[in-house]
Amino acid sequence: MDTREDSVSGDVGSWRDYGPTDLPKPLAAALEAFAERGYDGTSIREVASRSGLSVPGLYHHYPSKQALLVSLTTTVLHDLLARSRQAIAEAGPTPSEKFDAVVESLLRFHMFRRDQAFVASTEMRSMEPEARRAFVALRDEQQRMIDEIVEAGVADGTFSTPYPKDASRAVTTMCVAVASWYRPDGSLSPDEIVHRYLQVARNAVGAR
Repeated sequence: MDTREDSVSGDVGSWRDYGPTDLPKPLAAALEAFAERGYDGTSIREVASRSGLSVPGLYHHYPSKQALLVSLTTTVLHDLLARSRQAIAEAGPTPSEKFDAVVESLLRFHMFRRDQAFVASTEMRSMEPEARRAFVALRDEQQRMIDEIVEAGVADGTFSTPYPKDASRAVTTMCVAVASWYRPDGSLSPDEIVHRYLQVARNAVGAR
């Protein structure tokens, strides 16, 4: 696997690159704890201990457990959005090429950043109302990328689904679900999963 840091540069194809995450220590500790024990089952003291900080030291950077969750999930979604935008920008001009690129990007993100994706998805319920609205707005931005590509494909005859928005949401749900079962030591490699799921995604939108 590529060992470059977790950032999306301007390099062609860098949206496919996943190395070790470069989260700040408190966020990395919160991610580990939330993935293992859930938000409600994790204490500030535990996050502080895992990050090598005192509780007052942790509060200096993040004033509450809610602040940790918001900062973590916002970082996750901005990374996903940046990768998706770059994948689309580098794809060919047709809806089919853009669709394949953004679906591949979603799949790889939910394989290589599965803990981040899992926590962001499951712990939305633990967010306070304002934070939840901001999170949903970012998530909707990702969905609109796919919706617009599928709608453009239907308009020019590339895709034949009579339900473009339903189909694009089904594709997103399928990609997101990969985070719940993918394991690096599983029977299928990431490339094999991408190959298979692209076929399923194309079928969902009626690719010709």
